[in-house]
Amino acid sequence: MNLESINRVHFIGIGGIGMSALAKFFLYKGVEVSGYDRSKTEITILLSNLGSHIIYHDDISSIKDIESVDLVVFTPAISSNNVQLNHFKKTNIPVHKRAYILGEITKSYQTIAVAGTHGKTTTSSILAHLLQQNNCGGVSFIGGICTNYNSNILLQEGQNAVVEADEYDRSFMQLHPNAIILTSMDPDHLDIYGDEESVTEGFKLFVDLLKNEDSLYVQEDLKNQFPTALTYGYQTSSTLFVYDVRLKEGYYIFNVNYKEVVYENFEFHLPGRHNLLNAAGAILSCLEWGVSFEKLKSALANFNGVKRRFEIHHNDGQRVYVDDYAHHPNEIKVLYEGLREFYPDYKLIGVFQPHLYSRTRDFLMEFQSVLSEFDTLFVMPIYPAREMPIEGVNAEVLLEGIEMDQKSLLVSEKDLYMALKQEKKFVVSTIGAGDIDRLINPLKSFLSEIS
Repeated sequence: MNLESINRVHFIGIGGIGMSALAKFFLYKGVEVSGYDRSKTEITILLSNLGSHIIYHDDISSIKDIESVDLVVFTPAISSNNVQLNHFKKTNIPVHKRAYILGEITKSYQTIAVAGTHGKTTTSSILAHLLQQNNCGGVSFIGGICTNYNSNILLQEGQNAVVEADEYDRSFMQLHPNAIILTSMDPDHLDIYGDEESVTEGFKLFVDLLKNEDSLYVQEDLKNQFPTALTYGYQTSSTLFVYDVRLKEGYYIFNVNYKEVVYENFEFHLPGRHNLLNAAGAILSCLEWGVSFEKLKSALANFNGVKRRFEIHHNDGQRVYVDDYAHHPNEIKVLYEGLREFYPDYKLIGVFQPHLYSRTRDFLMEFQSVLSEFDTLFVMPIYPAREMPIEGVNAEVLLEGIEMDQKSLLVSEKDLYMALKQEKKFVVSTIGAGDIDRLINPLKSFLSEIS
């Protein structure tokens, strides 16, 4: 597909993280953009301010100058009975999923794809920031809002691209990577893949897209699956390993050994040892692509993180509020470990919203085990996203199997505020990938009032 010939793109579901990044890319290229989303959000308002024409009703008549549309992009989250989607499918206008268009864009760049069931958003954000700060960023599509830029896309002149490679629905098979960072391959999206073996096979098929196997960088735990890959982690056998990690005034200081060359005193402000691994993967790929150590060191020190990834919203010395997107047991585990490391003498209070009935069912015991580590726990009703309810799968069942005294189903936000008023020194963390982020501003306001 010749994207250079496109003059007008219409997005169906323009308000999503991935879709809005594509919309911004086309706007940057001087292409006219319109779109539909069912609700007005900060993202859609920003796109409107950038020049997009956005509608919030699913009809054809509201689409401005519909005859000038020459490409339609839609997200798989859109319902099959969407009026606009069905209209355009009956025309001669090309209609494609987001993943296909993203793949077509990557053909024109030297693309580093960041894949994995966990850590890809943070890793791709760190990598994009390091390249951007060294004027070799090109374009970076990120699955979250990078705090330094308040954006999910970084745009710069250049031929390098960073792309978050989504394994859901096997979307990453549409990409054309020149290098791959692989962070993890834990079982997830079993509603799509069926079992753990199929998840692993899916990632291996993605890795097979690489023309040069020397451009595969994997987290050291995956070495057995990819024996010829370059590795990163904490083990001295890895191509790049992190060591002598020190916690200093709320951030990490650490050293790096890369192919037996030592680089000292990196500074990193994102909590959690898992995030140090994410940084290591980004550093390895940058060094392999020729970015100098000193430039990487200064850029990493001013990386401010990603929204909803261990995002600290309040800290008055006694009460801390951290919000995190974690929605898989392993993600909650590393979140908990980061909280415990950075706040060792605080009471840890978790507020968890399960995401998907199928994921709750498939990992019920794992969720119960890791959530029981918190000192106090509130569980919200399951966020269904794209799913219909599954009989016998609900928040009550999840809560019943969690072995702790201070646990309850959160029906009203007031119950959470009442409980927090009784505490003196605590970290409260909202956890989940659904709409739990709607609690962020009210909870911040509440904590500010009682401080």
